[in-house]
Amino acid sequence: MLPQQWASPCGNQCTNKYAALMQIPWRVFCKKGCDADVETWEECLEECNEICYKDPVLKDQQWSSYIDRSPGHSTYSKECFRACVSGCGYKFDMHSEKVDKVRPNRPPKLPPPVPKPTRPSVDHIETAEDIPSTSA
Repeated sequence: MLPQQWASPCGNQCTNKYAALMQIPWRVFCKKGCDADVETWEECLEECNEICYKDPVLKDQQWSSYIDRSPGHSTYSKECFRACVSGCGYKFDMHSEKVDKVRPNRPPKLPPPVPKPTRPSVDHIETAEDIPSTSA
């Protein structure tokens, strides 16, 4: 058996797509999409959402999302999702155009609220007596 035959055709496609040294983590997530134990394209996409985005590990305990093993940073989660969906596309023989249109089913992160400017207090108004003098 040749080394090329050790992996599934789907896994080989992930290896070819993410061949660069810096892309090894995404190759792993692509192969997770290939190896997902699901029956449909939609189930595979849901599996990618679960793998790549942090969720609470303990029900109703938001803090427990910190122990979830997904990538964490939003940029990494997006890359993970793209790679995983690629694997699903290879597994279910989807056209690359359809794979490229898939988006995670997560709400977009909202920008942080803009703090309101604080107004100076009107309780104290500086007078000439409050300002130090520099004259001798």
